[in-house]
Amino acid sequence: MSRPPRQITEAAQSYSFSRRAMMVGAAQGAVALALAGRMGWLAIAQNEQYKLLSERNRVNLTMIPPRRGWIVDRYGHAIANNRTDFRVDIIRDRLPASEEPRVLKLLQQLLGLPPEQISRIENDLKRAAGFQPVQVAENLNPEVFAAVQVRLPELPGVAPTAGYSRNYPAAQAVAHLTGYVGTASAEDYQKTKNPLLITPGFKIGKDGLERALEDKLRGTPGAKRVEVTARGKLVRELETRPDIAGHVQRLTIDAGLQEYAARRLGTNSGSAVVIDVTSGDVLAFVSVPAYDPNSFSGGISHLEWKMLSDNDHVPLMNKVLQGLYPPGSTVKPMNGLALLHNGVSPEDRVTCSGALRVGTGVFHCHKRGGHGPLNLKQAIMYSCDIYFYEMVRRLGYDHVAPIARTLGLGQKFDLPFSTQRFGTVPDSAWKRRKYKSDWTVPDSLNASIGQGYVLANPLQLAVMASRIASGRALTPRLLMNGPATIANPLPINPDHLAIVRNAMYGVVNEGGTGGRARLNIPGASLAAKTGTAQVRRITMAERGSGVLSNASLPFKLRDHALFVCFAPVENPKYAAGIVLEHGGHTVTNLDTPGIGRDIITYLLDRDKALASLAEVEPTWGGDIATRAAAETAAYQGKISALQAVQTETDATAPTDAPAVEAATDAANTSAAAIANTALPAEQGSHEVEQ
Repeated sequence: MSRPPRQITEAAQSYSFSRRAMMVGAAQGAVALALAGRMGWLAIAQNEQYKLLSERNRVNLTMIPPRRGWIVDRYGHAIANNRTDFRVDIIRDRLPASEEPRVLKLLQQLLGLPPEQISRIENDLKRAAGFQPVQVAENLNPEVFAAVQVRLPELPGVAPTAGYSRNYPAAQAVAHLTGYVGTASAEDYQKTKNPLLITPGFKIGKDGLERALEDKLRGTPGAKRVEVTARGKLVRELETRPDIAGHVQRLTIDAGLQEYAARRLGTNSGSAVVIDVTSGDVLAFVSVPAYDPNSFSGGISHLEWKMLSDNDHVPLMNKVLQGLYPPGSTVKPMNGLALLHNGVSPEDRVTCSGALRVGTGVFHCHKRGGHGPLNLKQAIMYSCDIYFYEMVRRLGYDHVAPIARTLGLGQKFDLPFSTQRFGTVPDSAWKRRKYKSDWTVPDSLNASIGQGYVLANPLQLAVMASRIASGRALTPRLLMNGPATIANPLPINPDHLAIVRNAMYGVVNEGGTGGRARLNIPGASLAAKTGTAQVRRITMAERGSGVLSNASLPFKLRDHALFVCFAPVENPKYAAGIVLEHGGHTVTNLDTPGIGRDIITYLLDRDKALASLAEVEPTWGGDIATRAAAETAAYQGKISALQAVQTETDATAPTDAPAVEAATDAANTSAAAIANTALPAEQGSHEVEQ
């Protein structure tokens, strides 16, 4: 049975409409309330954030790289300073791939870049990290730089920078002292996420003092604010916050002496260290050949990196601290102190016949016919091996090693360098630890003439000379950050030091092996000890037929030439250590006695030293820059134009370079082979009398 239809009254319709109206009104009210709340949140709570976003859309904020603190010498002369630099870089992340050809073509027109430079930029862009600036050009003149700035809206990703670049006035002469600066790597940025590291034009210390003193040299960045249109066009410059320059770092180095010593070392592969014996201040710290830190700071080319890596003189190595060498006869004054300290009389004599048989082996003196009977002074003057063989055999090298350590051998000094190898002062306990074997008589004999297991770096040799000269336990100092401390007296009898100093005077001035080092300065004398260190074994067969001269041997098989000295003898002020890798005493004006004499002469009579250098330097092919330019030109002819300008993106710090590791490994292998020979009885100092 069907129900009758429901009657909808006017009252019911009115009620239903009112309810729906209320629901819609409530919804509208809720939405209005939410909108009001959101607007309030944005206008009040988020006011600062959106104000900043708006400001960023209108104002372009650019960090200003801080001026790097200067590195100056003891007299305030610049060793590393800053020069004004207008440069142009490209930030890859800001350059759309579709725009790259057009942008590069426009830059080529504006800057006058040759095709090989454009190819180099294209390759660098492919290999660079997205945020890393790729150098387009530097050292631009102001007119060209202004032309780029005017066209900047058409050049996305291009970053022109007017700032400062690092400059090293003495170039190669200070390379291993200062190191250099370079663009931060991706690894550098990931460590700190510091936006300064990806600011175009900003560079950090990569090696040497630049790296070690980075925190002090860096400074505080500034900020530049400019108002721009929506398309990035410059409207006006706003307030700029200036940068704060880094702190000036003053060294103990004498910049004039540093450059002179580097030039005086000529075409050698070697090093020279000069120390003020009154304070321990390092006056010169030279390793040659070297790289030009200005080239590294600007982004070294593939050509230059390969040329440096292939050079058998290893210009990437800091030989002052990374080079380890048998010190040869330069240790004989030190060994003489050990003999005196252990009761040997300076007048006790040993007869040198030219050879000493020990067991089945024979140890030779450099003078084949022998020196005859000698006392301690004569043995040092004439560098007699047999005297020290016999005396150290009687005494035992365990009584010599403590004196060697007292004079600085085997010691690592507190200097701002991360790469410092400190050599070996061996004794019986050391050999048991390292080789699990007992010390032998041949070990003592080899060590007595600075061969075998004994190894030292050039800085240690200079310290040894300075301690003998001063009688104090001087510590080398490179940073002039306050007055030098007064070193304690050595635990060595002053009378024994006087005997050894007198013998070293005789080496130069009384017919010893260092006659060519005699000073030509009235009232001033130089005391020294020459040294020769073999890098190969001389067999009995070779001795029988005649030992091959260094001049007839390949470079890597020639003896090292060494020299330690101090002056004036009358009142010691300066000491020096000089090492020439594979120098072999082959060229007189490039040998250690003349170099040592001229370096000390510079300190006592500068004009005379410069005049002497002016006479001989042209015979070596000119000064350092001239020789480097000739070498580069010759090498450049072997590779393509693109390779010549190609940036070397994988270059490590020079002191960590593969070429340095290879040279170090080769030297270690050679030293170990000679030291560990079962019967090294064919050795001899092979000293050259001069």
